[in-house]
Parts: sequence; C-alpha cells; structure tokens
Amino acid sequence: MAQEERAIPQRITTKSDMIGYGQASLLDTYLSAETYTGYRIDYLSHIMRTKEESRWMQLKIHQGNFTYAKNRAKNAYEMEGMYQFEYGVFYQWQLFEKHLQLMTGGKMNLHAGALYNGRNGNNPMQAKLGVNIAPALILSYALKIQKVPLQLRYELSTPIVGMMFSPNYGQSYYEIFSRGDYDHNIVCTHLGNAPALKQLVTLDFTLWKTTFRVGYLGDYQQANVNNLKYHSYSNSLVIGLVKKFTLTHILP
Repeated sequence: MAQEERAIPQRITTKSDMIGYGQASLLDTYLSAETYTGYRIDYLSHIMRTKEESRWMQLKIHQGNFTYAKNRAKNAYEMEGMYQFEYGVFYQWQLFEKHLQLMTGGKMNLHAGALYNGRNGNNPMQAKLGVNIAPALILSYALKIQKVPLQLRYELSTPIVGMMFSPNYGQSYYEIFSRGDYDHNIVCTHLGNAPALKQLVTLDFTLWKTTFRVGYLGDYQQANVNNLKYHSYSNSLVIGLVKKFTLTHILP
C-alpha cells in the first residue's frame, strides 16, 4: 500500500510594487547651507512572507528614489539618488475575530546613494552610506464597504542605532580616499544625532480581479554628525498593484 502524501504548511507571499511622487526637502551643509525643495519619485517593492498557522512574518523592502530640488532663488539645484534595502521579522497577533492584525518587530536598513549640487565646483557631490536597526510596527485592518473587501494598513519604523559614512567639516574626499586621512568618517548613529522616521499608510481594494494599492509615504531622514547637518524629508502619494500567492510542498 502506497504511503499517503502529506502537505507541510503553505508559504504565503504578498507582494506589492508601488511608485510614488511627492514633495521633498533637502539639506546637506557639506554642499550648501541652503535648504532645497522640489519633487521626489519613489519605487518600492514590498514583500511579506509567512506560513499557515505561523505567527512569524518576514518583510523585505527594496526602495529606490530620485529627488530633484532647487534653492529659494531658483538658480541652483540638487539631485539625490538613493537605494534602500530593509529586512524585518515580525510577530503577529490576530484581534477582533482576525479583522485586525498587529505586528511588532524590527528591521535592518541598509542605504546607499549620492547627493549632487550643480552649483559647487570643488565638492559637488556627497556620498551616502549607512546601516541601522529600527523597531517597527504594522497594523492591518480588514473590512468591507458594500460587499467590497478592503485592507487598510499602517507601517511605522524609527531607527535607534546604526553606523554611517560622513566626511568631517572642511574635509575633502581627496583627503579621505587619495591621502587616506581618516577623521572620524565612520560615525555611530542613534536617536540623539540621527532621529528619523518612516511611515506608510495604504488601502488595498480589488477591481476587475486585480488588487490595487493606494496610500501615503512619509520618509523623514536626518543626521547631525561631524559638524555637518543633513536632512531628506518627503511626503508622497503611492499607487501600485498587489499579488498574493501560496507555495505548497508535498512530502511523500
């Protein structure tokens, strides 16, 4: 008699690809003492993975953004490009007959990019590189309006400790990389010198058998290290598509 096949718990993946557009503010006193304002474009790949009957969830986020901003006189501009990778682990609670999901955990964030000032001649560019650890919270609420299923979600994270690269005040990149003059260029970051916050509010709804996502992304990054100040603030509208699929392994 053949041995019956048995299935292990399904792996459930929810993937969303989003694009965003909104207002942005840039300041980097290594390049300029002025604040530049303009627009920002984002792309986000948001992937959540869990298993049936498991309370643990993994989150991966790939985010790329481009910012173009001008000074108050509109005679100078800055451009910033940034890539961020986030990996998080969360524990889930099902509340109110599973209508509300509360997920708490933490994320590791790695970011790399560059900021360019079109007005500077000697030091036109500033490199951005860092890593941090951030506690995070996700709330997800399922509801129906006129028999239309909706999913409302809120995500919040704020880094508490990390490391970043930064030149010192008055130090050139030539001194750092050509002459090898190290001057506290790897800096420990924490809530005191690099307070930051990221929040994402989204609504998922299904039309024509396709699940859409709309929402708001608020990304507020800043640092005050080596006598240099930096901030990148943005408020963006995001839209995208959501796909949910399962993978079942059959064991003989």
